[in-house]
Amino acid sequence: MATRSRRHLAADAWGALLQVHAALVPELDRSMRSHSGLPLGWYDVLLELATVQEGRLRMSALAERAVLSRTRISRVVDELVRAGLVSKEPNPEDARSSYAVITPEGRRRFETSAPHYVTQIEKRFAAGLTDDELRTIARALRRVQTHVIGGTARMAEGDQRHTHN
Repeated sequence: MATRSRRHLAADAWGALLQVHAALVPELDRSMRSHSGLPLGWYDVLLELATVQEGRLRMSALAERAVLSRTRISRVVDELVRAGLVSKEPNPEDARSSYAVITPEGRRRFETSAPHYVTQIEKRFAAGLTDDELRTIARALRRVQTHVIGGTARMAEGDQRHTHN
């Protein structure tokens, strides 16, 4: 059997990642909605806010941390504000930006939903994998993330250099 080229291996791995993501995200969303009434996107924002000191993040930092796209983050935060789970506060140092802040009700809803979320990750994602496989997947994806973030930073530096010439 011929060995597959690195490009084919990369395409196969990428395809598998996308297929798993496409299959699991809707399942997790349905499960979270039925269990806690929280769509997965809401849970993601609450998770990010609940795990930082003071439960608040600048909207731009929240957009970088959350799994949602930057365009969706603003809409989701507005939905969470209407639901009373998040508030928005102006940034006194920069009038162009604001903070998203988890409310006590948002924290309560997050904390009651978190065990179900973790159970569903174990049941739907991890059940067919060994502990070593889970560690390998996590390590590999962190390396990809580091590479992407490093590459993005290098590209931004390159863009900056070109604008000053």
